[in-house]
Amino acid sequence: MHCPFCRHPDSRVVDSRTTDDGTAIRRRRQCPDCSRRFTTVENASLMVIKRSGVTEPFSRDKVIAGVRKACQGRPVTEDALAQLGQRVEEAVRSTGSAELSTHDVGLAILGPLQDLDLVAYLRFASVYRAFESLEDFEAAIAELRDAPPPSGESGAGGGAEVPAPATQAAG
Repeated sequence: MHCPFCRHPDSRVVDSRTTDDGTAIRRRRQCPDCSRRFTTVENASLMVIKRSGVTEPFSRDKVIAGVRKACQGRPVTEDALAQLGQRVEEAVRSTGSAELSTHDVGLAILGPLQDLDLVAYLRFASVYRAFESLEDFEAAIAELRDAPPPSGESGAGGGAEVPAPATQAAG
């Protein structure tokens, strides 16, 4: 590591600590030439292999941007999107693999998105799974109705509820 002050090509590690979230290591370094200290942060790289074969670094921001499109017009906060992005990143990093396909990232998104908002989940799944007909949507809705409720959901339902259109007048 080059010293940022004198550009000496070497440095000595004085102290190492993990960051608060445990995803990186913070190292305090000292230059043997000018004796000045500086800090570096090391992150494990995680690469995503796109369908075209191109490899790029995993981006939590790209995950959030994609999910944000599916959540347009839905009661989903930016904080909830940020938490979903964190859950997805933790899930893909926990695989222990340095490279993942976009398919693997999509699978990691579906679970947390289903817990967050069922309509957004269906929107995302329709693109991700390339739905081609109404039957594809009906099958996905049937899966949701038969699934147990998400872990954080309260209520005495037998499965995840997909809201029916309002057809009755209030009264």
